Amino acid sequence: MKRKLTITVSEAVYDGLHRTIGRRRISRFIEELARPHVVPQDIEASYREMAGDQAREQEALEWSEGVIADASFTEPHAAR
Repeated sequence: MKRKLTITVSEAVYDGLHRTIGRRRISRFIEELARPHVVPQDIEASYREMAGDQAREQEALEWSEGVIADASFTEPHAAR
């Protein structure tokens, strides 16, 4: 269910929203900005969404393989 909310902003912000975001898109823009701060997230859904991002997963794989490669070149510390 959608609810109507009246907010007050400066004229500069109002003009900037209309110029940058466009008419009829401001509500969605503000909701997307506010949602992560005020609505609990379903962590499983968030992980599924992240796993579906192939570019992000490839970057994470490359990073983790790099860390493993770096660790293999370090000498173990001698026990004292």
